[in-house]
Amino acid sequence: QVQLVDSGGGSVQAGGSLTLSCVVSGSIFRSMDIDWYRQAPGNQREWVANITNRGGTNYLDSVKGRFTISRVNAKNTVYLQMNSLKPEDTAVYSCRSWWYREYWGQGTQVTVSS
Repeated sequence: QVQLVDSGGGSVQAGGSLTLSCVVSGSIFRSMDIDWYRQAPGNQREWVANITNRGGTNYLDSVKGRFTISRVNAKNTVYLQMNSLKPEDTAVYSCRSWWYREYWGQGTQVTVSS
């Protein structure tokens, strides 16, 4: 059974940094592409970044150069390093993957104050 557990959120001032983690249970982690999404109050869920099973990465334009997604297969973990945070980055961040069905983490709150 696959489970995604995300963590690492918190409250920071603008310009600060946070690193989110997504730990994936199950032996198929190495085969999985992983996405990070975010949802701010009153907004639709927004895709943020993706890392493929081979380590290829893609980013939302507004986070390019500030966010870095990476994975450590030995730890079944994907990270989202977020630097130069802005108030508009405030949202609940969730990791997501698909293996015959969609799986989501429970979400972790990121709050950036000006």
